[in-house]
Amino acid sequence: MIRLISATPSPFARKVRIALIEKAIPFKLTTEVPWNSDTTLPTHNPLEKLPVLIPDDEEAVYDSRFILEWLEARYPTPAMFPADREALLAARRIEVIADGVCDAVILSLFERQRAAPSEPWLARQRRKIDGGVAALAARCSGRRFAVGDAFGLADIAAGSALGYLAVRLPEKDWRAEHPDLVGYAETLFARPSFASTQPTPQTVRDPVV
Repeated sequence: MIRLISATPSPFARKVRIALIEKAIPFKLTTEVPWNSDTTLPTHNPLEKLPVLIPDDEEAVYDSRFILEWLEARYPTPAMFPADREALLAARRIEVIADGVCDAVILSLFERQRAAPSEPWLARQRRKIDGGVAALAARCSGRRFAVGDAFGLADIAAGSALGYLAVRLPEKDWRAEHPDLVGYAETLFARPSFASTQPTPQTVRDPVV
């Protein structure tokens, strides 16, 4: 059985979990805190980042975007990637935006842990977050699915990013800022794959250095 090393708040690991559930692929979930000294990440990923997918008879696969490609190649049905070239490019664009929002949130979290956080740095990350969410709203609001007429890659990425904000940046009230985005998001959040993978904070035991 496939094994997935994940972290409960990680939007990148959540993307993979959602894809596995949507494709009905059995997997064993292992939860780790990548910053703790007892993490097994260095054994499986030289970059020491989550998520990591460990197949039965192949080497480990890492980086959420590559894992999703690997899953699509190995388990093509149901498809998460649009077959049409232009639709695939549109989905990829949304994935880039959504992942960028999550990256900016993470950079903000780390900066806030510093003894003297840089306000210009935090302001820069906030601009990225605000701009990214606005871009998602422009592409997803009022739609059932972000690209085309079927659930797929773009929805996995956009929904994971919006869900991550609620956990790590609750002061970012995207629902009030983009009310037309709420219906799209709630439709996603009601799917079993989203409902069963809601992000939750983790306690980091060791110092983040």
